[in-house]
Amino acid sequence: MSQEIDKLHLVWEQSQKTAGENTALPQINFEKIIGSLISTGPFYYYVIDFYDMSLSNVSEAIEEIHGFDPKTVTFNDILDTIHPDDMDFVAKAEAANIEFLFKTLGVDKVLQYKSCFSFRSKMKNGEYALLNHQALILTLDENGGFGKSLNIHTRIDHLAKKNTGQFSLIGLNNLPSYMNIAVNQSKAAIEFSKRELDILRLIAEGNTTNEIASQLYISPLTVKKHRTNILNKSNCKNTSQLIKESILSGLL
Repeated sequence: MSQEIDKLHLVWEQSQKTAGENTALPQINFEKIIGSLISTGPFYYYVIDFYDMSLSNVSEAIEEIHGFDPKTVTFNDILDTIHPDDMDFVAKAEAANIEFLFKTLGVDKVLQYKSCFSFRSKMKNGEYALLNHQALILTLDENGGFGKSLNIHTRIDHLAKKNTGQFSLIGLNNLPSYMNIAVNQSKAAIEFSKRELDILRLIAEGNTTNEIASQLYISPLTVKKHRTNILNKSNCKNTSQLIKESILSGLL
């Protein structure tokens, strides 16, 4: 194990939030979860068990992206693809993510949030490309330590070449989402409501204001107000910039 990868493992060990016992993987419809994402590029997924760092349910697409055999690839193989200059950020993002999840949101919310950030990763051809990392904790042990996590990596180098230096937490089941959280948490996170996220996703799908209003059973004026609030919160000048920033932040 390289020193850089060892630093990442140290983050998880020092957090004392990894499961101390094996946890059973719940029944998951992976196709439904993946189908709910707005695909912005080639992607693969896998389940990591933080109890013993083993992988399961590795999608075959990992071979096309990284050249790994989905049946034999290890977690360290995937970590080893991270660009050396991004490894420090990934370690800090993981530590800050754990801190925000358990201390700011609370252990009862851990299973209700998807964490997102980006890093450069080595592709099958040996070149580096930017990947969007999305992680959803699936199980906790009896002491609240995270066990299994579904990780999804999507290639987004057509949108940007370097990571933003921030991470986001996307709320599920009507919970608010938090965008562009600094890894040192020195800057307040941008909070989006469930309604704002619904409108954002409909915008990304190409719907007009009137079409969004019809689908959500609200007035066009309400949609316009939400659109203005979303642009102001994200500090974006127009819809194109908003969609790009939302993808980079993991909101889409």
